[in-house]
Parts: sequence; structure tokens; C-alpha cells
Amino acid sequence: MATIVPCVTVSTPEEYKASLERVHLFAQRIHVDISDGVFAPITLIEPTQIWWPQEWLADIHAMVSQPSVYVPQLIALKPHMITLHAEAKEDILPLLQQIKQVGIKAGVGLLKSTVPSDVAGLIEAADHVMIFSGDLGKYGGTASMMQLEKVRLVKNINAGVEIGWDGGVSVDNAFSLAQGGVDVLNTGGAIQKAKDPHAAYDALVKEVNKQGVM
Repeated sequence: MATIVPCVTVSTPEEYKASLERVHLFAQRIHVDISDGVFAPITLIEPTQIWWPQEWLADIHAMVSQPSVYVPQLIALKPHMITLHAEAKEDILPLLQQIKQVGIKAGVGLLKSTVPSDVAGLIEAADHVMIFSGDLGKYGGTASMMQLEKVRLVKNINAGVEIGWDGGVSVDNAFSLAQGGVDVLNTGGAIQKAKDPHAAYDALVKEVNKQGVM
């Protein structure tokens, strides 16, 4: 069963607080984006400005070129998971190992152009592989369903890894993504921009839990 995880992609502490308030009645796990303005063409909230209710699980997605600068700060927050990009400007394998050594799950993000076999060593070391199909640092976008083929390729490398999806998740494609092997559907605009975020979340949960035949 796939999990719907609301995304928080904001630039200020005020926007961050408002985003958490929009999902506080139903969220159990959230996905928080940070960026350096280089890897992603926008500067998002600083690690020192991140917080969440104690009972939630928080996944931090670091869209940064030099994650070694950020990992110590992120580890100090004690999140559920830290996801670094395979396309970062430095070798992230030692960083994944550092994250795992302190009991935090280590994720690897793959941009659309990245072929899983090219980063097999990172996938083997990861607890989670996030297939990225959106626009870096922005809500919305259209899910590229062709990226679903990466699920099979990733599982061939690490059969037990959790698969995440980021970008364009909606009520129209949530069922197909879940049936395609995605375990975690990180959902931004479909929840955060909805008139009724709770109803939007419930609709997505209903989609991934419905029975059907592909």
C-alpha cells in the first residue's frame, strides 16, 4: 500500500508554518524540501528553520550541490529520512553511510535524465530511492509516467529498497503510480494548493487503496 506524503516547498518560516497548518489535521509524514539556489534554481527554507510535530515522520529532501555542507545540520534535526541527489557535485556514498550510522534512513534522488545503472552503488547503499519527475523547487508540474520504468530498474539493483516519487502526483495518476511499484507518493500542489487540503489528501488515499487490474 502506497503512502501519501504532503510536501512542504517554501522559502520563508511564515510560509513553512502556514504549510504545516494546512496539513496538521491529517499528516503523519511530511516531505520537506531545502535547496541552495544552485542545484535547484530557487532558495528554499534553511535547515535551522525546519521543525515538525513530534509525532510526525519528517523526510528532508536536499536539493543541494554540496550536501556535505548540509548533512551535519540535517542529522542534528533527527528526521526520519534524508534524501540526497545522485547528481550532486560530490560523492554522496560516504554521506549516505554517515546518515545510516546514526539511525536515519538514507535516500537517493534520481532526476529524469539519470539512469539507475549509472548510480548502482548509491542505490545499493540506500534505504529509499526517490524518482524525481517534477520541477526542482516548485509545486505542480506534470508527472512523467515514463519514469515508472525506473522502478523495475532500481529494484533489479536493490530489491528491498523503498521507492518514492516526487513530481506531479495527482488524483488522476496516484493509482497508476502505486500499481507501478511506488511506495511513497510525495504530493505537493495537489494538497497544498487545494481548496480543501484534507479532502484532497483523503481522495489520494482512496485512489492508492482502491482495487483494480492493470
